[in-house]
Amino acid sequence: MDHYNRTALAENWAARADWLQDSLWRRYYNADSGIMDQWYPQEYSRPGDNFYYWWQAHVIDALTDAYERTGDSKYAERIRSLSRSLHAYNGGTFTHNYNDDMEWTALALLRAYQATGEAEYLSAVLELWADIQTAWNEHCGGGMAWKKDQLDYKNTPANAPAAILAARLYSLLGQEEDLNWAIRIYRWNQANLVDPDSGFVWDGINRQGDGQIDYDWEFTYCQGVFMGAGIELCRVTGDSGYAADASRTAEACLDRLCHSESLLLPDEGIDDTGLFKGILIRYLVQLEQHFPGNDRVREVIWANARTLWVQGLDRTLGLCGPSWEQVPVLPVQLSVQLSGLMLLEGAAKL
Repeated sequence: MDHYNRTALAENWAARADWLQDSLWRRYYNADSGIMDQWYPQEYSRPGDNFYYWWQAHVIDALTDAYERTGDSKYAERIRSLSRSLHAYNGGTFTHNYNDDMEWTALALLRAYQATGEAEYLSAVLELWADIQTAWNEHCGGGMAWKKDQLDYKNTPANAPAAILAARLYSLLGQEEDLNWAIRIYRWNQANLVDPDSGFVWDGINRQGDGQIDYDWEFTYCQGVFMGAGIELCRVTGDSGYAADASRTAEACLDRLCHSESLLLPDEGIDDTGLFKGILIRYLVQLEQHFPGNDRVREVIWANARTLWVQGLDRTLGLCGPSWEQVPVLPVQLSVQLSGLMLLEGAAKL
């Protein structure tokens, strides 16, 4: 941290986000693969470890946060390098067995296109979107399948990000078909996986082929992406009902998942779940940006950001753990590090 002005860091969330951005790149970027390592230190990565494709998409998303905020060309260069390497590492394609992974990649590349104007990103997004649309089928009354080899399992992670993507494409390109897709997907998600009494969002239905909803899977991530879909649909249609849906889900989420006194979001562990609350923060920030005035949402964002900054960082290595109130113990997984970075970028936006 010595090369950063400590006074600026104490007062400036943008400087704090820059510091953690540089820590991410120094600790996780692998020059041989061109993508990010799963673990820091690298030696904790083992041959045969699962390739978490969608984590790399969130690295691109976080780099785009920094590029939009700073205009620094180093972030545009990192986005370009990482996206091309991810394409190569994934077998010369962005397509994938998991539809939600493709959706996250498309969302990240769409933002990269809008930030940089580089046409290769939009081309990739449109190719992905064409593939993603094939995920819709009539098992469970419709909805996007989670993955190509399990077409009868439908969940919020495969539907809400697809609705966000379709709405953003409509906003950019003006094609009515994309808006229809966004509304169709959103309505299925709401009708099947949102508690009508509270607005809390359930994860999925029919995972085990029994038609049951996983009511006990209470994830921050699902709340975030459903809110994000409502935010985008309100923006492109002007229908305030979507904003009301998003605000209702936010309240249900904060009621159920935040600590009643500290307002901290839960420690959801490592692997995929390590990314979940960072995604929630991203969409809570968007809710506040587009529909300001909910003091509780702001309080939660600031409580978590300040706690991470004061209590939850390894200041020497620039790392954070799955609990934002505890200094991490090595090794630290990329997913977990990304959630902390998303939190600091969110604070910088506000």
